[in-house]
Amino acid sequence: MSCVHYKFSSKLNYDTVTFNGLHISLCDLKHQIFNREKLKPANCDLQLSNAQTKEEYTDENALVPKNSSVIVRRIPAGGVKATSKRHVLSRTEPGSGTSKAVCKTTISHFFLHTALNSKQCSPVLVFQTLT
Repeated sequence: MSCVHYKFSSKLNYDTVTFNGLHISLCDLKHQIFNREKLKPANCDLQLSNAQTKEEYTDENALVPKNSSVIVRRIPAGGVKATSKRHVLSRTEPGSGTSKAVCKTTISHFFLHTALNSKQCSPVLVFQTLT
């Protein structure tokens, strides 16, 4: 019997998958790991890489040699999605100004609250300072 040792990236110890032959296809190895770990292929996919060379196995027909060690990572079933769209303002365009107004109002409320709770200054002095 031949074997391949695998471990999830978050675990410390390796588990073993046994098979007949000199190598096992990546597809068959994934199916055996799914069965051993009681994972459902509909919920996630597995990303496997060689533990020594860090080479990622991407082709489902790739052959993993016997006595190899692989690192397993769970990924979303559709693969890793691209990052979400980001809208970046041109550096030459001025901002809308709302963030400055909100920030100024928030800071004013913070200072007002702090000053009134400190009992060291009168509310009239705080109001005159903020306006």
